[in-house]
Amino acid sequence: MDEISAWMNQMERENPDVVSSMIYGQTYENRNITLLKIGFNSTTPKKAIWMDCGIHAREWIAPAFCQHFVKEILGSYKTDSKVNKMFKNLDFYITPVLNMDGYIYSWRDNTTRLWRKSRSPGTGNCTCFGTDLNRNFYANWGMVGISRNCCSEIYNGPTALSEPEAKAVTDFLGAHQNQLLCYLTIHSYGQLILVPYGHPNISAPNYDELMEVGLAAAKAIVAVHGKSYKVGTSPDVLYANSGSSRDFARLIGIPYSFTFELRDEGNYGFILPEDQIQPTCEEAYQGAMSIINYVHDKNFKSAAITVTATLWTTLTALWISSANVF
Repeated sequence: MDEISAWMNQMERENPDVVSSMIYGQTYENRNITLLKIGFNSTTPKKAIWMDCGIHAREWIAPAFCQHFVKEILGSYKTDSKVNKMFKNLDFYITPVLNMDGYIYSWRDNTTRLWRKSRSPGTGNCTCFGTDLNRNFYANWGMVGISRNCCSEIYNGPTALSEPEAKAVTDFLGAHQNQLLCYLTIHSYGQLILVPYGHPNISAPNYDELMEVGLAAAKAIVAVHGKSYKVGTSPDVLYANSGSSRDFARLIGIPYSFTFELRDEGNYGFILPEDQIQPTCEEAYQGAMSIINYVHDKNFKSAAITVTATLWTTLTALWISSANVF
């Protein structure tokens, strides 16, 4: 975590024109929850993309992906006109490690490596620690796919938003809900792209579009290293759950909300070998950018139209010049 925090400071220091940091809450153990805001400065509020990683402590590939994503967009916005256009039209809010307490605990030793939850103590007579932060959001809280046993890995907390980490995200989303177009939350493992909702009897109003966008992302992913990702609601391709951040984001009106479950399909599970970090990040980057490109172009049609018109003009000129040759 110290390395990731130092890296965040470095990104801000080396890219002052497009990167700033924001503290938007504190963990149970009083660590600052910090995001990187990335994009060109604007005098008026911009539409935005949210990405968080590391809500579950043991899913170490997730924070690695957030760092890879930041590295890639910062390394390309000066030379890639599409990314440059995104930086003008959008802000990216990226939290590399949301569950900092749990993440640090998972690094302590071999006995804690598979820790999942937050680190808040149990209430009442419970002597166990931690709440599953992705069961603690105010989205059909406590209905399905949870446990009321505070020692369980899927304990949803004494109440909705009992955990300061979930409350911090909720407050930030509430304050920016009119700006946010897309919510991406990164997990492992399973090679899945999940759309709302986690409750089997509730469907997102734009379910068909979410599936279309998710399937296009999976197509972009498989083209990189041949890894297949399934797309669907959590009950359809994984299991039913409630109280997730993805579902909360969609419930408050953020139209495009997805969970990525990165590699693998269970062979190594959470203990993903080091030599898979880079390829996992490379393929997931293409998947995420597929979604972000779609969201951007749908909301900034003029950008897409301009590119299309320019391409058409170029093709016409080439056709005329080649016709003249013959």
